[in-house]
Amino acid sequence: MTGRAEVSRLKRRLDATFGRMPPPSVEIELQSDFARYLCVLVSGFFENAIVALVLDFAQRGSSPEVAAFVERELEHWTNPNTDKICVLLGSFNPEWRKQSELFLVDERKESVNSLVALRHKIAHGESVGTSLSQIKAYYATILKVVEFIGDLLEPS
Repeated sequence: MTGRAEVSRLKRRLDATFGRMPPPSVEIELQSDFARYLCVLVSGFFENAIVALVLDFAQRGSSPEVAAFVERELEHWTNPNTDKICVLLGSFNPEWRKQSELFLVDERKESVNSLVALRHKIAHGESVGTSLSQIKAYYATILKVVEFIGDLLEPS
């Protein structure tokens, strides 16, 4: 399966979960619980999508040994904030790092870094406040970033 196909599969699964969001009439605590759950899922989608795209790139353009090395290195690659993304892409091509740094600014940078930080707090049991609308906004931005990375690694 290609990296883009894997991203599509992961996206369909996540979209189905978004489709099960409680309506606005549901009590605020339940909405908040679901928002935290979606935050973790969106962050996981983001991480898995980047790994799938990078692995596909390595498998398409490298020897089996190099692809296996990249796969091993990415096994523990987590919490993809903007700095880590730029470093990862720059390790393949310095120009990709520059392009990533230019792309991951303002709203995109804020959304990516906030989502990862929020997921971290949730996973460690900290009290956080977020809403379904905020997570939906983060997800929309994450999809743009994933598309950017996919286009960078496999230009149309």
